[in-house]
Amino acid sequence: MPLSVLDLATVASDATSAQALSEATQLAQLAEKLGYSRFWVAEHHNMHTVASTSPAVLMAHVAASTQSIKVGSGGVMLPNHAPLVIAEQFALLEALHPGRIDLGIGRAPGSDRQTMAVIRGSAAALTADDFPRDLIDVMGLLGDVRTDSGLWNKFSATPVATSSPAVILLGSSGFSAQLAGVLGLPFTFANHFDTGGTLDAVNLYREAFRPSPILSEPYTIVSASVMAAEAHEEAEKLAAPSRLRKYGMRTGRFWPLVSPSEALTHPEWERAKAMPSNAINGTAEEVVEGLIELREQTGASELFLHCSSYGLRDRMTSLELIAEEFGLNPSPAMEHATAVN
Repeated sequence: MPLSVLDLATVASDATSAQALSEATQLAQLAEKLGYSRFWVAEHHNMHTVASTSPAVLMAHVAASTQSIKVGSGGVMLPNHAPLVIAEQFALLEALHPGRIDLGIGRAPGSDRQTMAVIRGSAAALTADDFPRDLIDVMGLLGDVRTDSGLWNKFSATPVATSSPAVILLGSSGFSAQLAGVLGLPFTFANHFDTGGTLDAVNLYREAFRPSPILSEPYTIVSASVMAAEAHEEAEKLAAPSRLRKYGMRTGRFWPLVSPSEALTHPEWERAKAMPSNAINGTAEEVVEGLIELREQTGASELFLHCSSYGLRDRMTSLELIAEEFGLNPSPAMEHATAVN
């Protein structure tokens, strides 16, 4: 089973956005070296704690800084964008990096509604039909035509690449799961959101699945928040900043990512600690056992690891420990590069 990495380019309390983006790139390079299959970046707006505002731009940089790992969006929030613009951006990325680009698409705004209105240039409410229509338009513009009429009848996504990016639907609800199934697309469930409904969503996806020109059987990807360290207690300590930040977001407060010591002494830490969590933290053996259990529960074809901690070195160590324990094979391209050097 493939393991992949999701990164938000989170800005730590003592860091800059430039540092966060540099660290995301370094993490992608390490993920490639260790044998992870994909490296995805997110889309969030008007959040000082997240540097990843434009997935396509960051993907271009990450793809140019790596050699073989697949690079994707986790995801592009389609309601914020015109379908033709997204299709052209990803056609360009695919032309630059053939066979390495994933277009992960979500339907959440990635911010508050006021920010979404500014990005879209309109405060008009979206209807239930808008997202499926826009999704089908993006697919059609990229060569996967499913209906008789759409934007592809009048427009072309240029440059025309010799291959197409993989379109993958993201979601944290039954709506996206069923839509992915009906369209025969791979489906990624945001289990790391820790809002429940994972099993219901993946079951809905499989029940709704119809074979398509790109997929003959369901392909389910499930994400997980993880932190591995040499000792269980150390892993829990390193995961504390992420846990505190998640608690803050759930209560409407967007706190920065503070150090473990600051998190553990924060006035709200006890409440954050008491918050139910599905994060998988511990030694490498414990984390891999948790990942295997998640795979068995969900029937996932692939798992995405979201490894959020205060320091880059801690995130790198976590990915290294998990890769070794899981038995990932280092990238052949990176092994060759090492041999040459």
